[in-house]
Amino acid sequence: MRELQNKRGFILYFPRIALPLQVVMVLNYIWIGFFVVAFVIAMMKLVFLGDFEVFPSMMHSTFASSKTAFEISLGLTGVLSLWMGVMKIGEKGGVVNALARLLSPVFTKLFPDVPKGHPVTGSIFMNIAANMLGLDNAATPLGLKAMEQMQELNPKKDTASNPMIMFLVLNTSGLTLIPVSIMVYRAQLGAAQPTDIFIPILLTTFFSTITGVIVISLYQRINLLNRTMLLTLGGACLFVAAVIWGFSQMDGDTMDMVSTSAANILLMTIITGFIVAGVLKRINVYDAFIEGAKDGFHTAVRIIPYLVAILVAIGVFRASGAMDMLIGGLAKGVAALGVDAQWVDAMPTALMKPLSGSGARGMMVDAMTTYGADSFVGRLSCIFQGSTDTTFYILAVYFGSVGIKNTRYAVSCGLLADLASIVAAIAICYLFFG
Repeated sequence: MRELQNKRGFILYFPRIALPLQVVMVLNYIWIGFFVVAFVIAMMKLVFLGDFEVFPSMMHSTFASSKTAFEISLGLTGVLSLWMGVMKIGEKGGVVNALARLLSPVFTKLFPDVPKGHPVTGSIFMNIAANMLGLDNAATPLGLKAMEQMQELNPKKDTASNPMIMFLVLNTSGLTLIPVSIMVYRAQLGAAQPTDIFIPILLTTFFSTITGVIVISLYQRINLLNRTMLLTLGGACLFVAAVIWGFSQMDGDTMDMVSTSAANILLMTIITGFIVAGVLKRINVYDAFIEGAKDGFHTAVRIIPYLVAILVAIGVFRASGAMDMLIGGLAKGVAALGVDAQWVDAMPTALMKPLSGSGARGMMVDAMTTYGADSFVGRLSCIFQGSTDTTFYILAVYFGSVGIKNTRYAVSCGLLADLASIVAAIAICYLFFG
């Protein structure tokens, strides 16, 4: 057995997962690079500019960042326990199964190579539904089970099959209904309305997922012009277009009031709905909540080392002046094109997200700490963080679990979905908060 940490910090145990070494080492090299580049730039400032404050500033940032990381993790405990408890009620109350049944006609069309009635269909539905509800503790094992079942159908055991690639891109596109952890971080860092990014994230992740589905369908020649898919995708697109048009007709104050109210009403409806589902299922709702809350507590504790590691590295990188040089250069290039460049300061989160969830989380926290949770940059960083998933990590874990070496076009399609998410996030953030 081998111990592996999943994208949200849960410890999982899987038999002999062979991860591609290049993917596993990426975050290690990035983390080292933060310190090495910061040290080199600081030395240049000291030697050539006589800046004797840069090294004290860097050392101060290590202590300040460590303290910030611990305080954030500690503050997460209560709210994360609350939401994990609510999610557990929904899981035991049959909400995940209900979503699986609801999505069945659509997923049958997206996976035409999977025989009708094959057990893998249930695992795929359960994984996607669990991801949509933010049930990562359940989603990852279900995803690995689905990959094993798809591998049984795969004629070329070292090459990714069409259903595998569609499944992976649906996971990496990050379709999530409830971005709980991001709202918790915003609350911890003093956001006036932590839920104000709920609808922007929902819209952005929709564009990411739609892009992934269309690109994969073109590669695999899946016909999306059938009644089921046209009704589903067309209806979803019309709804999103109506939402965007409606908000574009409002002034800033009205938009903020409507989006915040809608987000809070929807979230409260989900909480109440989960509880009612649990009651109708005749489960002990209180015990289910306690069980989930315990997982939330352990999760909050487990993320402390990872948050400390990345925040300290980013803090040193920023204190040395390297971050300002990087962002400043990019901002000047964008400004030279005559385009507003305030979104550039949030790009570290977007660039880190395909590589590492913990790294992107650290970038998001750093952006909110530096610019403010309610600043344009802080909000855009949150939207970047919530709109896609860790593309390379998911590909490594899922393909590695079944020994796939030839991933075909999975990486390029996943990155195209990420690119669509970045463009959509910037546009939607300007619409809501610009």
